[in-house]
Amino acid sequence: MKLFKSAVVATTLALSLGSFSATADVCLGMACMYNRMTPLEGIEATVGQVTKALKAISDKAGDDVVITDIKDALAVSKEINANDKLDRNRNRANDYLKKARKAVQDGDLITATEHLKEAEKRFSDLKSMIDLTQADRVSQQTNLLNRIMDTPDAAAGARK
Repeated sequence: MKLFKSAVVATTLALSLGSFSATADVCLGMACMYNRMTPLEGIEATVGQVTKALKAISDKAGDDVVITDIKDALAVSKEINANDKLDRNRNRANDYLKKARKAVQDGDLITATEHLKEAEKRFSDLKSMIDLTQADRVSQQTNLLNRIMDTPDAAAGARK
C-alpha cells in the first residue's frame, strides 16, 4: 500500500510538471507588473497622458473622461523607475495628479487645470534626474559595500 501511494504521488507529480510549458515567462514579484518601458519612455508616456487630460478639460469633455485620463497617467507613471531621487520626485508629481483628480470630482476644473499643468512640469523635470551624477554615486557607496566587493575607496560615504 505504501508503495502504491508513492507511485501515485510520483505519477501525479510527473504529469503536473509535464503539463506546464517550460518556455513560459518567469515572473518574480513586481518585476512582471511594471518595467515594460525605459524610464524616459515612461516619463514621455506620462506627460502625454497629462496633456491628453488637459486637452479633455479644454475640449469640455465629461468629468469621467478627464478622470480616466488622470488615472491612466498615474498608472503609466509607475513605469518611471531609475533611482531613489527620481522615485521621490515622481511621487511628488503624482500628488498633483491626485489633487487634480479630486478637483475634477469636486467640479473645480480651473484648479484641476492648474494641478495638471504643475504635474506636467514636474514630470518633464524628471528627465534631468534619470542619471545619477558621479558625486551621487560616491555618496551612496558605503564602506561595508566596499569591503564586500574588496574595493577600497577613501571617498566612499563622503558627503559634501
